[in-house]
Amino acid sequence: MSFPLSRPLVLLLILLAVFISLDSLGERKLANPDEGRYSEIAREMAQSGDFITPRLNGLKYFEKPPMQYWATAIAFKLFGESEFTARLYTALCGLGCVLLVAYLGRRLHDEETGLLSALVLLSAPYFGGLAEIPTLDMGLTFWLTLSITAFLISQNTNRESSRRRWLLTGWAGMACAVLSKGLIGIVFPGTALFLYCVVHRNFQLIGKLEWTRGVLLFLALTAPWFVAVSIQNPEFARFFFIHEHFERFLTTQHRRVADWWFFLPILFVGFLPWMFALLPAAFSGWRSPQYLSPRDKHFAPQKFALLFCIFILLFFSKSSSKLPAYILPIFPPLALVIGVWLRRNSPHRISWMVLPVLPVALIGAYAAWRAPAGKSQDAFSRPLYDEMSLLVVTAALAIAGAVVIAFILFRFQRKWLGVLTLSIGTMIGIELIEHGYEKISPLQSGAALAEVLKPRITPQTRIYAVETYDQSLPFYLKRTLTLVNYSDEFALGQAAEPDKWIARTEDFPAAWAAPGPAVAIIQPIHLERMQKLGLEFDVIHRDPRRVAIFKPPSR
Repeated sequence: MSFPLSRPLVLLLILLAVFISLDSLGERKLANPDEGRYSEIAREMAQSGDFITPRLNGLKYFEKPPMQYWATAIAFKLFGESEFTARLYTALCGLGCVLLVAYLGRRLHDEETGLLSALVLLSAPYFGGLAEIPTLDMGLTFWLTLSITAFLISQNTNRESSRRRWLLTGWAGMACAVLSKGLIGIVFPGTALFLYCVVHRNFQLIGKLEWTRGVLLFLALTAPWFVAVSIQNPEFARFFFIHEHFERFLTTQHRRVADWWFFLPILFVGFLPWMFALLPAAFSGWRSPQYLSPRDKHFAPQKFALLFCIFILLFFSKSSSKLPAYILPIFPPLALVIGVWLRRNSPHRISWMVLPVLPVALIGAYAAWRAPAGKSQDAFSRPLYDEMSLLVVTAALAIAGAVVIAFILFRFQRKWLGVLTLSIGTMIGIELIEHGYEKISPLQSGAALAEVLKPRITPQTRIYAVETYDQSLPFYLKRTLTLVNYSDEFALGQAAEPDKWIARTEDFPAAWAAPGPAVAIIQPIHLERMQKLGLEFDVIHRDPRRVAIFKPPSR
């Protein structure tokens, strides 16, 4: 290293991580579908006070466990309902992953390895982007990271009491991971440990996991909600454990089919400034002879981390249901592996792993500049895409500039300055991309439509969503909608409470004609169809995605 690390520098990096995690949480409107969906479930939970049965748009919703709903509902109660509080839990989980990786690197190796690993994770564009989007994957990632962090540290301590506390912390992390996204919260770390034992032909480690205390703690944390929700909702157990776990993995009914290599470009581009160092770091980590010597000279933490990542990557690559965020849990362990590689390798070698990022960044800039030409040409959306394009081009050029400067610094043997330059430059690029996405948020959010509707609706106004559903609109209206001929993820809730929706569009005119004011949200292509059905209405909003029609009380 070219200069010693100081405590002020460590504090500066921590403050930088906090700033990047929290600075723009409230600047962008909630987007469809995930941001709107999970924020609305938490809003309804906070409003009703029912923390047992999750509901989306007033209907039972059992696709995922409640950990994030609970956390966000509590945030709404404490700090009010806003975009900031909707994203707060996810952002804190992302920040928590960074701090855990830094701590783990320090405990297993040294302070420099911990900081390098944290910088790698902070500068991974995919991880940084998802830290500001309230999906369930970042919460799952944090709890899984806590679990494997605790397990690895438990293998690196001489004190029995310390080993036991860390193992129990790992069990607690798995329990919270299960409450975040289901059984994968225990399957992923458990399978990684099993595979590690298979590779080393030594299964003694499995017997040293504090099974009695650990299982009791795990059940104490997870069982109460699963038992309570099953008692209140007899349909829950079959839907959650069979449909959401096995049928989702084995069948294509969720329409999320993709090729087996779907996650590979996401993984490499997700680590953008370190994408070409990823494979050398992984190979080096697998072959590394360094073991955790205080307790067990035959335990290799990097090999365990890599087995954890490989299994998750293969698991979701094999699955019939694929979404980009599924592989997010492998980013923290891989950041540690890359951090160790950076610590052990010379600036000269690192420079040649960084330089190829330059053409990638320049290609990204060109693609972002050309992208608006392939988007909608309507007067509403084209200016928004143009503004986004300009910011994304600037972001790509900022990353390209950071690559050039870092390469020069590495060539002059200034490793730490090179790493900091590349990491901070990429983080600036991530922020610019997020601001670019903010420009097109009116196309992705129901916030603008809600502002149009609010002056016209009262608590007595009926609001319908006909053959469509905007996930963020209920959050901004602070009330639910009546679905018309629209099921998708609501099928279970509609079957349980059929009186809360209208199954056929042909039955909608009678509901519309009932006394009192009403609003309906429809797709633009269905406007003429509503007229043919005999509905009387005024068009009060129109954009490329939807039309809002209004029936005053007098009609």
